[in-house]
Amino acid sequence: DWESAIRVGVLDCGEEENYETCKEYGIHYYPTVRYFKAFTKQFTTGENYKGADRELQTVRQMMIDFLQNHSQELRPPACPPLDPVVSSDITSLFDKNSHHYTAVVFESNSSYVGREVILDLIQYENIVVKRALNFDKPFLEKLGIASVPSCYLVHPNGSHGLINILKPLRSFFSSYLKSLPGVRKKLLLPLQLPAQENKEESTEIKVWKEFDKSKLYMADLESGLHYLLRVELATHKTLEGAELKTFKDFVTISAKLFPGRQPVVKLLETLQEWLVSLPLDKIPYDAILDLVNNKMRISGIFLTKKAQWVGCQGSRPELRGYTCSLWKLFHTLTVQAALRPKALINTGLEDNPQIVLQVMRRYIHHFFGCKACAQHFEEMAKESMDSIKTLDKAVLWLWEKHNVVNNRLAGDLTEDPKFPKVQWPTPDICPACHEEIKGLHSWNEAQVLQFMKYHYNSENIEYKYTESQTDLSDTEQGDTRDVKDKSLLKNPSGNRENKLQDKENILDSKSKVLDKLIANHGPVKGSGKSAVEAANLKETKQAVSFLGIGFSNIDMSLCVILYVASSLFLMIMYFFFRMRSKRWKVKHYRSSV
Repeated sequence: DWESAIRVGVLDCGEEENYETCKEYGIHYYPTVRYFKAFTKQFTTGENYKGADRELQTVRQMMIDFLQNHSQELRPPACPPLDPVVSSDITSLFDKNSHHYTAVVFESNSSYVGREVILDLIQYENIVVKRALNFDKPFLEKLGIASVPSCYLVHPNGSHGLINILKPLRSFFSSYLKSLPGVRKKLLLPLQLPAQENKEESTEIKVWKEFDKSKLYMADLESGLHYLLRVELATHKTLEGAELKTFKDFVTISAKLFPGRQPVVKLLETLQEWLVSLPLDKIPYDAILDLVNNKMRISGIFLTKKAQWVGCQGSRPELRGYTCSLWKLFHTLTVQAALRPKALINTGLEDNPQIVLQVMRRYIHHFFGCKACAQHFEEMAKESMDSIKTLDKAVLWLWEKHNVVNNRLAGDLTEDPKFPKVQWPTPDICPACHEEIKGLHSWNEAQVLQFMKYHYNSENIEYKYTESQTDLSDTEQGDTRDVKDKSLLKNPSGNRENKLQDKENILDSKSKVLDKLIANHGPVKGSGKSAVEAANLKETKQAVSFLGIGFSNIDMSLCVILYVASSLFLMIMYFFFRMRSKRWKVKHYRSSV
């Protein structure tokens, strides 16, 4: 009913076609509510919702405040006045003929009922709704108004009186006024919205994928990484400070612990090496995306560019998916850390049994889109995470907290009816995990730990439905990888020339990062010696391979200088000894007898 004054639109940032829009508008968390003023000609990201909570009533009241505070000259023409009228304006309506009803809602200063009823009736003709505050007590007594909110009605013939309604609620007032004789909805032209493609034609039909719930699907883990790196991270235009440190640590533990296919692991390792070697305290997200998308043409790295949920698929597109895969990803990393305790040696993250959980905690705090979920996880972490002393206990802590979340969300609107939130693992996939003590259910934690180490082990991973690099080679625009690149999927180590080329590409990507930062922010701020390092990094931009054998332009320049210097030295030495030889001959010359 309020559409002609304020329109509500919904954009799903989880849909691939909306990624760029959500990135452009800086959407960090969900749900995010933004207000846009009418007749805005220049680009704006809107005004953020500032309500105390996200209850429907609060959101509606904030919409009213936004409308009421809108500048008068650019106010939507269909929006009626929302400010209260004074007593004299009301008495002037009495005993006068009019073409319409006039309803006046008397209310307190903090009430929104009057404004809600005004907006409920803007699409109806033969009635005008106004609001008045309950400050003038004698006037209220004269009209017979004993409590607020109350509605006073002035008929077209000038007669007037108090409306008797069972409950003083918005819905009761609006319903009564809409049912008055002669009050009817206006014939409005439909709103001119941008033409949309036929959804049935433009979207591919999602085929249900059969899966074994006792298996861990690599497609879920890789799709989770894809969403994390290309969608969730994209809401941050630059990474710096605690955000950058969190991302670096996440990439490090993923590169060392992720039990994935070689091209994906190589991508994580390349990203980790690149992040560690950059002497900057601020990195633009676009530079990270370029590396994830392999714009530098580094051979043998690949990550799927679309979400392909299998064990995490939902009965509807908005259910499960990424949140499910993020849980699976961190369960996998905690288990891999327990199975391979030496994997993090020489990373600066070793000898800390809580490291995977701490990185997860920081990642959820800084990047995870659901703010309420992040707050709940932070509360759980504050409560008991510090008590973890072993890697096995870290595995069990995350399992236990996941079940706490499942219990809290059981029956929630976000729950998928096809996959109800239950305590996991269920008895059918781990009978030994469940016990009864004196008739009460109990977990056998030793068996749970054994099950977790089996379920999230690389041997239990199913590779069905995963996307390979060759699947995209025909459809990827501008993808000119040759047969040599494809062979690297089988032989990831490659050869010396490819490695040299890859290092050179990474160096080039570093210089591009520097260029972007200088262009956008002026001189680069580093940590300590970063100014010198940044200058050195700028010099390395010239390091392009020469004749494909690993020599750079700097190397060749030094060779030429040394060659010229050596030649000059040899020439000087030659002339020196030549002159010395002539002098010696003159000095010791004897004429013949």
